[in-house]
Amino acid sequence: MKQYFIILFVLISLGCKQSKESIPTPDIQPSKLIALFKASKSDFPNISVHRGGKGLVNYPENCLETLQFVSDSIVAIYEVDVAQTKDNQLVLLHDKSIDRTTTGSGKVVDLTYSELKQFYLVDDHGNETDFKIPLFADVLSWSKKNNVILTIDIKRSVRPEVVIEAIRKAEAEDISIIITYDVDQAINAYNLAPDLLLSVSARNNDEFERLLNAKIPTENMLAFTGTRLSDASLYKRLHDNNIVCMLGTLGNLDRSAQANGDELYIEWKEKGADIMATDRPFEAYKAIN
Repeated sequence: MKQYFIILFVLISLGCKQSKESIPTPDIQPSKLIALFKASKSDFPNISVHRGGKGLVNYPENCLETLQFVSDSIVAIYEVDVAQTKDNQLVLLHDKSIDRTTTGSGKVVDLTYSELKQFYLVDDHGNETDFKIPLFADVLSWSKKNNVILTIDIKRSVRPEVVIEAIRKAEAEDISIIITYDVDQAINAYNLAPDLLLSVSARNNDEFERLLNAKIPTENMLAFTGTRLSDASLYKRLHDNNIVCMLGTLGNLDRSAQANGDELYIEWKEKGADIMATDRPFEAYKAIN
């Protein structure tokens, strides 16, 4: 009987050891952006450049050379759109097709990257440039080298885990923010990458409440509050939770500032908008810095 218990103890010990060894426990460190983007701080960039630079003469949107051009003049973060080609290459592109932004035509999902490289990018004024659709990997590499922060809009045709895998491969966690548009997307992104900062949609108190109920840590949130001013109570509540607020001035608010004076950007900042997501990065930057 004693021998039986000894054998049983050995078997249980071995089983426990194997069980522990079979469960991976990777030591994933939080992105540095989680500590940087706090409402209690002020040393984070306060301009977000929509589509990497939109409406600029001779510099197309979602173009690496445009990011370089804008970055030479101001400190900002850059919102970029990530799509996937027929041969599974991740590229920067906003539309489903390449018709509007390049000299070619067709849907990006129907074209290989080699085929895309035959065409040139076109700016928003119809000017053909010498620039090509960039690979997401090249943009990550450049951003990491130059300490430039990206907010990454993952197009519907791309699985988020593929983009996160590319970020991991480039070791670009410290310059990457994942954009989400609803609570389900935010939950999925957090489950896939709990170490990354997420741009979450919090346009009103109800949306913010749903995010809190989803048990996503507030430290992982950067709040996009929409493209119009929200109620003051929302900004206060987000700031009370140490969450940075990003206001989308792109569109009507940018046009209002252009018509009525760039000091409006200062007013919006004083009302609670910590970051302006804008199509007028140079003017907005000059006004609030």
